[in-house]
This record gives sequence, C-alpha cells and structure tokens, in this order.
Amino acid sequence: MRYYRIERGESPSLIVEDESAAYDLTATEAEPTSFLELASAASLTDETVDDVARGLIEEAPTVELSTVREHLVRPLDPDEIWGAGVTYAISQESREDEGGLAEAYLNAYEADRPEVYFKATPSRTVGPNETVGIRGDSDWDVPEPEMTIILYEDEIVGYTVGNDMCSRSIERDNLLYLPQSKIYAKSCAIGPCIATDEAIGDPLDVEMNMEIIRDGDTVFEDSTSTSEMVRTCEELVDYYTRYNEVPESTALLTGTSIIPPDDVTLEEDDEIHIEIENVGTLENTVEQL
Repeated sequence: MRYYRIERGESPSLIVEDESAAYDLTATEAEPTSFLELASAASLTDETVDDVARGLIEEAPTVELSTVREHLVRPLDPDEIWGAGVTYAISQESREDEGGLAEAYLNAYEADRPEVYFKATPSRTVGPNETVGIRGDSDWDVPEPEMTIILYEDEIVGYTVGNDMCSRSIERDNLLYLPQSKIYAKSCAIGPCIATDEAIGDPLDVEMNMEIIRDGDTVFEDSTSTSEMVRTCEELVDYYTRYNEVPESTALLTGTSIIPPDDVTLEEDDEIHIEIENVGTLENTVEQL
C-alpha cells in the first residue's frame, strides 16, 4: 500500500491507496492523521502497517487520487533525517578528477563500513511541490535522487523518494566542508508518499529517473536502478543504529544514484522531478536562498 498525507484547509488527512482505490483513513472512528500512528499501532499488535490499515478501510470513504495529488504535503515528520553515501559506483567515479576527494570516496565505496551522516531535521526538509534551496555561497548545486528508508523504532516500515540537495562547489573545496554542503535550509525533500513492502516489492530492484526542467525544457535527465547499489538497506540501517541514540522515527536516504555532469547546476525556478518505480514522483521547484 501507499500512504499519503494531504491538507485541505487546516485539516490533515491520512490517505491509503491499495490496488483498487484510495481511502481517507482520518474519516474513520480511529481518526489517524499520520503514518507514524499506524506504525505505532502495528508495533503494539505485532502486525504490519498494512494490516492495521486494512482494518480501517471498510469504514473509510474513498477519495479521488486527483484530489490527493492536489493537496499533498510531506508524508511524515520524521524526528531526524540521515543519509548514506558512496553506495553507488557513480558517487566515487564522479570524484575521480578531484584530487584528495577521489581517494576518500573510493575508500568509502570499497570499505566494509559505509558512510552514514546526519542530513537534516524536519525544519530543514520540505515535501512535494515545495521549494528546495540552493545556497547563495555556492556556484555548483545539484539534486541527488535517493531511495529513502522509513524507520520506526529501528524497524523498516516503508520507503519514499528523497532528494539530498548538495552544494558540490563547497564539498569540492574541502572534504571537511561536507556538512555545510549538505545541511542547510530546505536542503532535503521527501515524498510524495510512503510505500510499504507490499507496494514496492524488492527495494533494490526498482527503476529511478530524475529530470531537471528549466523554462519548459529538459536540461538534464537520467535513469538508473537501485539494483546498482552495493549496500543493502539492512546493512545501512545496522550502521546507522550502531552505538547511536536513535529517535522513534527516521528517514534514511540510501545514497546518490544519479549525478548531473559538471556543466549542470541548478538555478532558481528549476523544476526537479524524481520518480522511483512503485513509489511515485517527488516534484519540487528551486529557490535561491
């Protein structure tokens, strides 16, 4: 199943989509307004999130998916957002001409221990159809499309689309500047929904596409598959949780799968479309901060 959050006026609603229709779960007697409420109920009853949702669907009114898409907001508010890096060959290959960076990225790609880092808080993260930011002190900025794991109490409960915005010019200046290139206002986007195992199938065998549109024209487009990732989702979760005081809920971005070439940089009002098979498409515009 896929779970969306929408807002019509000031009232949030939790919508679930199965193979036949979309249903407003908030309009049931239980009145859940967030995916995390279902995850909490599932953990208490030793069921899956989809099991809990199926128990509510019979009394839930249907809603048109066109209406859902018009009112989408961020599908959940995770306590923290983390990232994993150099999980695809393209991540280290794109740094081959960057001196000391090249060796660091190659070592991370080949090492037993993956790169795992803090990415954002909810206040730095936007949802579908909102603006992502590019820094005023950077002259090379790119979106980074990533399969994103949703964790509840250390367990994988779903997946969404993530955009790990990156100021490449700052990162290139010095690897120690990586936090500044990654963590800033509107530096992350997630959405449009949360897909569970039933919907996505194998998360490491789905197609991913990214397109950057400027003034109606495509300035960059590329596709890949999550099958190219050299780490498993479970491995990344294991290293994220090791000796770490993790919160109740986390979004964990799993690494950059598509990187635009050096001559492509984001500009204000660009549109970014990131699609992951069996999950959906995350659409954002760009704002100069």
